[in-house]
Amino acid sequence: MLYEKAPAKINLTLDVLYKRPDAFHEVEMVMTTVDLADRIWLRARTDGQIVIKTSDHFIPNDHRNLAFQAAELLMKKFTVTEGVDITIEKSIPVAAGLAGGSSDAAATLRGLNRLWQLGLTMEELAEIGSEIGSDIPFCVHGGTALATGRGEIIEKIASPPNCWVVLAKPAISVSTASIYGNLKIDESPHPNTKAMLEALENKDYKQMCHMLGNVLEPVTMSLYPEVAMLKEQMKKFGADAVLMSGSGPTVFGFVENEARVRRVYNGLKGFCPEVYAIRMMGE
Repeated sequence: MLYEKAPAKINLTLDVLYKRPDAFHEVEMVMTTVDLADRIWLRARTDGQIVIKTSDHFIPNDHRNLAFQAAELLMKKFTVTEGVDITIEKSIPVAAGLAGGSSDAAATLRGLNRLWQLGLTMEELAEIGSEIGSDIPFCVHGGTALATGRGEIIEKIASPPNCWVVLAKPAISVSTASIYGNLKIDESPHPNTKAMLEALENKDYKQMCHMLGNVLEPVTMSLYPEVAMLKEQMKKFGADAVLMSGSGPTVFGFVENEARVRRVYNGLKGFCPEVYAIRMMGE
C-alpha cells in the first residue's frame, strides 16, 4: 500500500486577463500550499477496477471524482491492466476554493506513477493532470508557483515568508462556473501580480499582505454576503491581511504574531463551522 499527502492551496493573487476562444479564461495566479492536507492510500487490485473509498459522504466515489478520473486516464494512456483501491481521508473542506479535489487527483497521479512503475516525470504527470482540471498541474508540483494559461503553465517561485494562516469556510457552497459567469473583467480591480512576486522574492511579509488580491472576490461577495461578513470579522479579530481563496467561499487571514492566532481562531469559531489555524508550507 502506498501513501501520498494531498495539501490544500491558497491563492495569494488570482487575476483573470480575458476569455479565450476555447471558452476557458486566461489567468495569472500566485498559489502556495498550506499545512492542511487530505491523505491518499493506494492499494493494487488484480481485477482492473478503480474503487474509491472516502471518509466524507459528500464526495462522489465514481467517475465524478477527480482521483477516479486521474486513475482512469493513466490506465488508458499506459494500458495498465491492474486496478487500484483509492482511499481518501478528507481534511480539506469540500467545494471551498482550496483545490481539495484537484490535490487528491494530483496525489493519485504521483502515487500511481510509483505503484504502477510508470517512470513519469512531475512535468509529464502535470501535463496529464491538465486534461482533467486546471488546478491539478499546480497540485502535482506543490510548493509556491505562478500559474498562467488556464492554470496549467507552472513556474516555481520563491516561497512566502513564514506565518500563520487562519482558514474559515462558511456553511455554503459556491459554483465556480457561476462566479466566472458573473465576472466583468473590464470593470474589476486586478491584483498586482508583479509586486506580489517581488514581495515573495524579498521575503517581505508586510508587502505580501499588502499585495493580496483576487479578481473573483467582489463577484462572490456580491452573491454571497456571508463571505464579505467573514472577511470583516477576520480583520476585526486581528488578522494582518485577509483574502478569499479561489472562487470561494473560504477566506484566509495571515497572522504573524502567534499569540494573536488563538484570538482570531476562537473569534471565528463562534459563528463559522469550519476554522483551521495552520502554517504556510510553501516549499
